[in-house]
Amino acid sequence: MINFTETKAWDIRFENLTLGYEGDIVLENINGILPGGKISVIMGSSGCGKSTLLRHMVGLREPMAGKIFLGSYDIFDLSTSSFRVLRRRMGMLFQDGALLGSFTLAENISLPLREHTNLSSKLIYEVVMHNLEMVGLADYANYYPSQLSGGMRKRGGLARAMITQPPILLCDEPTSGLDPANAGQMDELLLKLKAQHPDMTIVVVSHDTQSLYSIADHVLTLNERKIIFNDSLETLKRSDAPFIRDFLSRKKSGPPSATSIAHSFPENKRKILKNALDEWLTG
Repeated sequence: MINFTETKAWDIRFENLTLGYEGDIVLENINGILPGGKISVIMGSSGCGKSTLLRHMVGLREPMAGKIFLGSYDIFDLSTSSFRVLRRRMGMLFQDGALLGSFTLAENISLPLREHTNLSSKLIYEVVMHNLEMVGLADYANYYPSQLSGGMRKRGGLARAMITQPPILLCDEPTSGLDPANAGQMDELLLKLKAQHPDMTIVVVSHDTQSLYSIADHVLTLNERKIIFNDSLETLKRSDAPFIRDFLSRKKSGPPSATSIAHSFPENKRKILKNALDEWLTG
C-alpha cells in the first residue's frame, strides 16, 4: 500500500487529457497544472466542462485518454485499494451540500469519522462542533437539512468536506444560487480555511466573477473543449483574449437572444398554438 503523506502542497496536473460521456468529447487533449497550496478557480461558460473536469479529479469517472496527477500520483494508474486511500485525502463540496436528509447536521458532519475511525464519540463530537463553529453553524447542530437554508446547507457541506483535514479541497459552484451576502460569506470561509491550512490545495469551479476576484490565486479557463488560460489572477486581469474579456465583463455571447428565437417561429403556427391554448385555458 502506498503511503500518501507528502509533506509539500499537492499540485494537480493534467497530461494530454480527454474527457467525455459515451463517446461525446467534452474536453480534448488538455494540459495544465493547478499549483499546490493555492486557491485555483476553474471558470468558463455553462456546459464548457468545468464540473466534468472536477468529477474526474475526484475519480468519479475515468478519462477517455490522458492522465490526472495528484501530487506525484497518476490517480488512474493506481490499484483500487491505493486509489481508495488517495481519495480519502480529498474533501468535496458539492453544489447543494449533498447532506443526507435523514441525519441531523452534526450527524452528517461526523459521518466520515464515525464510519472510518476508532475515535471516541466524545472527541468526534468536539471535532464536529469545532467545524460547525468554523462555518457559523454551531447553533444548528441538531437541525435536519430540510430545516436549513440553501446557504446553510452549503456551509454544512463545507464543514463535512473539511472534517478529515484533507490536503486537497474540491468545491463545485460553492456560491451558485446564493444571494450576494451568503456568497460573500462562502468566499470568506474559503479564504479563512486557506489561511488556517496554508499547504491545502483548493480548487473551485465557478462562473461567479465576483467570487473569482475575491478568492483566486490561480485561474484555469475552459472554452471550446480547450484550456485557453492557465495562470495567476493578476495575469488574467491583464488578458486581452476576447472570450476572457467578454466573460469578465459579462458581455452577452453564445446563443441568440430570446427575442430573435421568438421571431423565428412562423406566425401562422403561433396563431394555431395561441387559439388552442386559449380554448384550453378558458374551457
